[in-house]
Amino acid sequence: MLKVENINVFYGDLQVLWGVSFEVREGEILVLVGANGAGKSTTLKTISGILKPKIGSIHFKGARLDELPADQVISHGVVHVPEARRLFREMTVEENLVMGSLAPEAKKKRAETLAWVYELFPRMKERRKQMAGTMSGGEQQMAAIGRGLMALPKLLMFDEPSLGLAPILVQEVFDIAKRINKEGVTVLLVEQNVRQTLALCHRAYVLENGRVVLSGTGKELLNDDHVKEAYLGI
Repeated sequence: MLKVENINVFYGDLQVLWGVSFEVREGEILVLVGANGAGKSTTLKTISGILKPKIGSIHFKGARLDELPADQVISHGVVHVPEARRLFREMTVEENLVMGSLAPEAKKKRAETLAWVYELFPRMKERRKQMAGTMSGGEQQMAAIGRGLMALPKLLMFDEPSLGLAPILVQEVFDIAKRINKEGVTVLLVEQNVRQTLALCHRAYVLENGRVVLSGTGKELLNDDHVKEAYLGI
């Protein structure tokens, strides 16, 4: 579904990704794991068109994404739920959700999709008239995910969705990712919470210092000696 091939990405003169390649298969949950600074968020920003690779290519269902502006990437069904939520804090929850449905196809189905999002997140329906910035961190994360779903994603990319959340809310966010996946949305998840995400996913890649160093099923990587030592403290 998504094929990232040999991308090198820079911030100015500083190279952050070095020949990164991986693929996401339709219908799966794929995870990119790694420490802070490994290049995970940079990878998602490059897929979504915020950054451009100096070398390499990104294809999604036959379209060459790295040659498109970010708004056209969204129109192909590739949607990015960013780190730290990035809500419009002084707009209501419902106004934030509507902002996710500005592309033509999403706009046509806005009412139907909004009803689905409220079914997934009953608390968002209760708080639809509340200012987004006054909600708890967990509620804001749900609103950010809901806004992403309003764009009718074929591939939904989550960047550190558990960041700053209490453990009980972390599990809730992962349960939501599984439910979204079961309803037909392919998921690409970036996380530092290695144990839970490897238990959740179908496959995973490990990024270290801007390079892919390992790949396999979640179970295989949970049992890998390097992953155990470097990320699980075993």
